[in-house]
Amino acid sequence: MTAAPQRPAVALIHGWGLGQPAWQPLCQALALQCEVYLVNLPGYGTEPARADSFADTAQRLMDALPVGIALCGWSLGAMLALQAARQAAHRLGGLVLIGATPSFTQRAGWQHAQPAMLLEAFAQAVDHSPASALQRFVALSNQGDVQAKAANRTLWQALAAQPLAQHEALLQGLAWLRDVDLRDEVEAVALPTLLIHGDQDPLMPLAAAQWLQGRLKHSQLEIIHGAAHAAFLHTPERVAKLIGDYCHAFAPHQAARARIV
Repeated sequence: MTAAPQRPAVALIHGWGLGQPAWQPLCQALALQCEVYLVNLPGYGTEPARADSFADTAQRLMDALPVGIALCGWSLGAMLALQAARQAAHRLGGLVLIGATPSFTQRAGWQHAQPAMLLEAFAQAVDHSPASALQRFVALSNQGDVQAKAANRTLWQALAAQPLAQHEALLQGLAWLRDVDLRDEVEAVALPTLLIHGDQDPLMPLAAAQWLQGRLKHSQLEIIHGAAHAAFLHTPERVAKLIGDYCHAFAPHQAARARIV
């Protein structure tokens, strides 16, 4: 009797303010093709907040996952996945970046980004009312999406599905978005990379993903037309197929069992 083929494993890393539940629409479709690991960043779900640096957080994330796994990050999670690929590519089977950018904040020579004052405003809002700040963030993320109302409902449900991220974690994430600039690191990443981006993304402009495609040695860019920042919610079945096909093509097959980290 022939053994069933082993499935590749992929870890999903959420973005700022939204933990594992944000992935659920994609997870259901993706789990048919891959072993799915769900990661909660420090300060989300039951994970304690930590004062680690951005690079140390990426390393700690890698240390908790099996060798050979593909990383799929969204937004801030995509930046952490890119950092992890720069630090420990030998441990990874592949890289998928959704709504990604090398720098969230505008800098000299980098205008495909947001002004620092946006992050300052969100930090003040988090201090005043974290729940209201996150609801505002969800609305901003889906601005311009042709399915904005449905995407908003899904992410509001995700916010309600587990305790709000800890105050320290929210402020730390905003500081990372303000300070981290990976532009000089990108060309050292040699992993095959799948970029998935909404053409209406109001936070990480499509031009940022196109810039990444031009500098990542082995990358392809899939544009989700009509989608905003949460492109994986726009057409979860299509995005799941893109990730599944990529993982089967590039990520090494292994016998890792699906689990929650």
